[in-house]
Amino acid sequence: MVRASLQVLTAVEFIEAGTGLEAIEHLAVTDVALMVLDLNMPDMHGIDVLTFVRGQRRYKSVPIVVLTTRGDEASRRTAESSGATAYLTKPFAPAALADTVKRLMELSPADAAQRSEA
Repeated sequence: MVRASLQVLTAVEFIEAGTGLEAIEHLAVTDVALMVLDLNMPDMHGIDVLTFVRGQRRYKSVPIVVLTTRGDEASRRTAESSGATAYLTKPFAPAALADTVKRLMELSPADAAQRSEA
């Protein structure tokens, strides 16, 4: 089901991290074009990961999609003020995630940086 929705993307490679620390470790050795981040992780809060990532010059303009069960407005505002480019809540439609990723990947790096600073 997700595979069909993601046909709009080409040459996509996914790197999965089970914890926030593992995500940070991957980012230290791998360049990524976009990050999908949950706020609920076993070892650290997703906002801490988001803040760390946004603090790295190399990832200032990388789009970050927060995909979480937290649908409250306070969590959304916190994520956006911490640098989230987009915010989706679970349960979600795979097509909505694919559309968000496609839209964000079409932004120029300057547009993406501006969106994460707004």
